[in-house]
Amino acid sequence: MPHLPPRPLSDANASAAGEGLGPLPEWDLSDLYSAPDAPELERDMAWLETACAEFARDYEGKLADLDAAGMADCITRHEAIENISGRIFSYLGLRYYQNTLDGARTKALSDAQDRITAATTPLVFFSLEFNRIPDDAYAALFADARVARWKPVFDRMRAMRPHQLSDELERFLHDQSVVGAAAWNRLFDETMASLEFDVEGESKTLEATLDMLSDHDRSRRETGARALAQVFGRNIKLFARITNTLAKEKAIEDRWRKMPTPQHARHLSNHVEPEVVAALRDAVVAAYPRLSHRYYRIKARWMGLEKLQVWDRNAPLPTETPRTIGWDEARETVLGAYGAFSPRMAEIAQPFFDKGWIDAAVKPGKAPGAFAHPTVTDVHPYVLLNYLGKPRDVMTLAHELGHGVHQVLAAPQGELLASTPLTLAETASVFGEMLTFRRLLDGAQTKAERRTLLAGKVEDMINTVVRQIAFYDFECRVHAARAKGELTPEEINAIWMQIQHESLGDAFEFMPGYETFWTYIPHFIHSPFYVYAYAFGDGLVNALYAAYAEGLPDFQAKYFDMLSAGGARHHRELLAPFGLDASDPAFWMKGLSMIEGFINELETLED
Repeated sequence: MPHLPPRPLSDANASAAGEGLGPLPEWDLSDLYSAPDAPELERDMAWLETACAEFARDYEGKLADLDAAGMADCITRHEAIENISGRIFSYLGLRYYQNTLDGARTKALSDAQDRITAATTPLVFFSLEFNRIPDDAYAALFADARVARWKPVFDRMRAMRPHQLSDELERFLHDQSVVGAAAWNRLFDETMASLEFDVEGESKTLEATLDMLSDHDRSRRETGARALAQVFGRNIKLFARITNTLAKEKAIEDRWRKMPTPQHARHLSNHVEPEVVAALRDAVVAAYPRLSHRYYRIKARWMGLEKLQVWDRNAPLPTETPRTIGWDEARETVLGAYGAFSPRMAEIAQPFFDKGWIDAAVKPGKAPGAFAHPTVTDVHPYVLLNYLGKPRDVMTLAHELGHGVHQVLAAPQGELLASTPLTLAETASVFGEMLTFRRLLDGAQTKAERRTLLAGKVEDMINTVVRQIAFYDFECRVHAARAKGELTPEEINAIWMQIQHESLGDAFEFMPGYETFWTYIPHFIHSPFYVYAYAFGDGLVNALYAAYAEGLPDFQAKYFDMLSAGGARHHRELLAPFGLDASDPAFWMKGLSMIEGFINELETLED
């Protein structure tokens, strides 16, 4: 989704959602539209319907004959359509994620999806016809300065040429999308938001119950884990049905498009070579014994346990003093870390806090997790959090603000070029986390405090690298198995447990019910094979941070230039000024070595 910056909130617009947190901000969406019944929204919807029809009338069957001036006008009009449809979707989508149980919000989003899908169906010709322009004509056209800046967008579009279907079939797929994957996605979201977890007689949301897994009290962690397993188990058939249906739908479309693997479409959209992703995946899997297996054995020793249970994976260390981090402290911590790196970075992040660009409180019906949505390039991003005052919540704030800063910097590229391929989409977010962590580590006063911070960072990096590559392997195996026939819940559970044993190692035993924990991961549903982007981003940031720490000249200027590029340049070109190359296996080893170095230091801090 899209994202924006902030305006001061009154207490009336804030939520004190937890003791000691202070007032928590809510979104002010008025920079998009003032209300769901605002006349401007209906005006824009009507404009969109007319603009799409006129665009098709003016350009269908004529793209190959356009000169550079005509093509520049065509692309500019296309961007305007992208802008208005994105603005409408952003506004109604963000309102929906604030409360997915509100029937009026659900209906407004669904009706808009129907209208926009109908309006944009005549535009399906654009990419199809564009891809039929002969290579020599295409090269000559985009050599002209009037259209050259958009060439990376259309290069990515033309990468789909071998997988393009007939115009009629493409229109059919576009038309029926609202009752295909989008409908199953919404069923998943609404089901997740409506789940209630009975915890000692108290009904809790998914987010609040997951939060119990990092409680200082081991019995509370166990209670939370068992409550999750009970509810996931009760709903396992529905989640298996959603997973089977989406995997089959994808397999059918992939077969028609002649995609060589289920992952190939994701690699194409990310503009990353399959061999680069394979090198990342293989490096991480080979490092499991040195990273996750080793760390969790150390953690078991610290906790005085022979084996860890699933509710111990993200548990605080026994020496860690429990405390709630209020919103004001979280804000100052992150802005301070950003400002120490570059005052410009803090200046870009500041409006998110001041202007209603963050929605932080945990509320019934609110979408779980966290995201930064870029909205459209002439507005700003919005950040969603479920802030509960844990140290990890501060890191999540740093992460999502990194996305927001990235999106603000890339916005001048325009609607078609601002979007960053997933390979680089996690760069600013993970870098923001690293800046915040390093600031906290430098301020540690005692050996125990340093150990706590290092252990938390190692766990976050394991969750970002090991866990996400394990998720990627899970998806690969599920889609491969689904190709042979319908999967029972038990078969999906078995794949999940096989992956967990491989990635977490022998320090764990797994409670009955943990086999269902794949059900709540939204990326499997919304963005198949997205998850490797997190590991890609972590490895990339580790290598970038090493260059920064080693004093690479003009690092900040090069960093901002990379973020400002959006999707205008390939990852190879963007990383060259830092002396980095993601296709080199040594690149990934550098990132993994940083995690290993932290684990080495942790062992020296053992009592």
